[in-house]
Amino acid sequence: MRYRTISTTAFIFFILTAFMPVSTKLPSFLQISPVLAQTADERKAEADRLLQQGIEQFNISQFTGALQSWQQALQIYREINNRFGEGNVLGNLGAAYYTWGDYLTAIDYHQQGLAIAREINNRFGEGNALGNLGIAYHSLGDYTSAIDYHQQGLAIAREINDLRGQGATLGNLGVVYNILGDYTSAIDYHQQGLAIAREINNLRGQGATLGNLGVVYHHLGDYPTAINYHQQALAITKEINDLLGQGATLGNLGNTYHHLGDYPTAIDYHQQRLGIARSIKDRLGEGNALGNVGLAYYSLGDYSTAINYLQQSLVISREIKDRRGEGQSLGNLGVAYNALGDYPTAINYHQQRLAIAREIKDRLGEGQSLDNLGVSLYKLGNLSLAESNLLEGIKVYESLRGRELKDSEKVSIFETQSRIYNHLQKVLIAQNKTDTALEISERGRGRAFVELLVSRLSPDTKTQFSTSPTIAEIKQIAKVKNATLIQYSIISDDFNIQGKSQTKESELYIWVIKPTGEINFRQADLKSLWEKDNTTLAELVTTSRQSIGARGRGVIVSQIHDAAKAKQKFRRLHELLIEPIADLLPSNENERVIFVPQGELFLVPFPALQDDKGKYLIEKHTILTAPSIQVLDLTRQQRMGNGKSGVGKGEVLVVGNPTMPKVVLEPGKPAQQLSNLKWAEKEAKDIAALFKTQAITGNQATKAATVQQMTQARIIHLATHGLFDDLRGLGSAIALAPSGQDDGLLTAEDIFNMKLNADLVVLSACDTGRGRVTGDGVIGLSRSLISAGVPSVIVSLWAVDDNSTSVLMTDFYQNLQQNVDKATALRNAMLNTMKTHPDPKYWAAFTLIGESE
Repeated sequence: MRYRTISTTAFIFFILTAFMPVSTKLPSFLQISPVLAQTADERKAEADRLLQQGIEQFNISQFTGALQSWQQALQIYREINNRFGEGNVLGNLGAAYYTWGDYLTAIDYHQQGLAIAREINNRFGEGNALGNLGIAYHSLGDYTSAIDYHQQGLAIAREINDLRGQGATLGNLGVVYNILGDYTSAIDYHQQGLAIAREINNLRGQGATLGNLGVVYHHLGDYPTAINYHQQALAITKEINDLLGQGATLGNLGNTYHHLGDYPTAIDYHQQRLGIARSIKDRLGEGNALGNVGLAYYSLGDYSTAINYLQQSLVISREIKDRRGEGQSLGNLGVAYNALGDYPTAINYHQQRLAIAREIKDRLGEGQSLDNLGVSLYKLGNLSLAESNLLEGIKVYESLRGRELKDSEKVSIFETQSRIYNHLQKVLIAQNKTDTALEISERGRGRAFVELLVSRLSPDTKTQFSTSPTIAEIKQIAKVKNATLIQYSIISDDFNIQGKSQTKESELYIWVIKPTGEINFRQADLKSLWEKDNTTLAELVTTSRQSIGARGRGVIVSQIHDAAKAKQKFRRLHELLIEPIADLLPSNENERVIFVPQGELFLVPFPALQDDKGKYLIEKHTILTAPSIQVLDLTRQQRMGNGKSGVGKGEVLVVGNPTMPKVVLEPGKPAQQLSNLKWAEKEAKDIAALFKTQAITGNQATKAATVQQMTQARIIHLATHGLFDDLRGLGSAIALAPSGQDDGLLTAEDIFNMKLNADLVVLSACDTGRGRVTGDGVIGLSRSLISAGVPSVIVSLWAVDDNSTSVLMTDFYQNLQQNVDKATALRNAMLNTMKTHPDPKYWAAFTLIGESE
């Protein structure tokens, strides 16, 4: 079982603390409002002195004294009706309470400060208050509100030409988008902030922004680039003698080396940060450093040392009243004791952390605590209580996925929450509650996609849609589809390997829902993959695809193709994915089987899987795929709601071999023109002839002309090059002829914003079924087409051969005109192509997603 450690959250929190850009907006950097110039008024001078005294006390962690100084200053400012000074003190109090983890009190002070700033038309103070509110809501996990406040603050900073404020706010937006997993936007905001910091020679801001960029690249898994940015930040902090920033940068380097698995180096960096924090009496930084050292020793399997450091971190958090930090330390201690097998102690710590999270309204922390608590209770054998805690944790997480978030943001935030659904499935299966586990499996996938489709099917709805289907509804969907549904769920667990707790794949859960409504549950053991085969399920999928050897439409097949190895890999996948349920599959080859994969299984070419007699799955079954069972129901509603009644009615758009655009295929390399596809042109002309229409090719097949005709077509067939983006997904594209107004690339993002009336779209190109693989499915061209209103999409899972693809696609449409459904037409085309091109690399790449009718 994947155990949700607090370390991930602690890591992010430490990074945020370290790298929020320098500004009065940033309590995490202890940016306290400046003291105003002194006047002759002695009362005001006393208040100013107390304000400054509080700043100095706060900077050396004398928090009680700082609080007393500021409260006295606040009283004086109010007595003399100095609204400007009152607003400054309120901002500082908000910053202090934020640092202590009391976000609601922080928000209250910042709201008071915001009201005063607006009352006296202090635009600079208004921007600061908005930024601080954005940070506080960020820490509460309310990213929608955080973005809104930061955008308001950015507008004011631009209005008053406050370049420093602009840079800080851009950085804060970058931090939010990084947490949401929208790394492209995060990098863009940080790069904008870096440009401003350099323009105004703000070295402190440059260091902070470089560090933030390092954090983003860390999350992308690009550790060399992350280290490079952190080293640049470290050089700047040393140059300006910024010990606070220097310590934080060392901590971030430690975190990066931690994730590289170089724990001794990570510990060294954290120890350096610890030394700096102690030298400048940065108690908050000291506590963070101790916690990170503890987490490094945890990863080394030295749990007793880890506990020692985590206990020291806990003491400091309590001393400085850092409630959020206290909660994280308690949670990390729970993780450590869980690894030791001391589940009662682990539960006690998780319960303490849960109480704090609820006290300070830390919803994200509450969800994580409930998740960890549920897992420890499961390990202890208290299945009923584990179930209730995990279910409660899911409800907390779902409350954080607000309707106001963009689709991409919902997808990203769900990625940080997905493991709790697997935890609950495991607990339910242990109680033999297989049907309920299926409901949770469905609830834990495709949620953003479902909400997107619902909003587009019913754009006038005002209610939040988050309801996943019940067992009764799942059975009904199978009956209506008249198909056998197969849903997979990949389950992980913690294993003690050479004295260390490691998370590994353990089981594959498989549900088979028959058209009659009968539901069967089976399991496959995944432990043998890493115990005996020294691989993982993801690696098996990857190597099976590599063994096919196809490298591009119109490109000679690579020499690495190994037919024997490919057979062995596909045989192994069949053993894991099909054999446990083979007796439950329909005996009639014409009855439809719809696979609902998860994770890396989205890239499996199910038609090519072979049984022990060498027979391919497509020879025995008619196959489709879907990102979730509920999406299947929604694509049916799309088809019925739009009055679509099959192909062959309305316009047919066929595009083939456009004049190819120039594309940058490798970072840092010049753009090169994509190759000509003569067979794609023949394919388009042959298919167009079947429908008595004209194929669009060469210079005529521009992006602009194609997009214009797509909105009217019932069938859309695009035979060209495809490019996939596994970072964002929305950058995946179809190559069309460029014009003076565009680069010729029709991206998934372009399609996402379209409204299509097509019944069928076929992307006869390379890798059109690939993209960013998430818990919401594959973010790419297929998802964008379905969200744009297309109920049936055919895409490819690898770089297809030009010649054989032309043969397969022409045969597909010939079959389709015989009044068979789309899945049967595709199956027949594969079987026919197999006769002349027997290797699966030539015929197994394409998959039908959505509707068959």
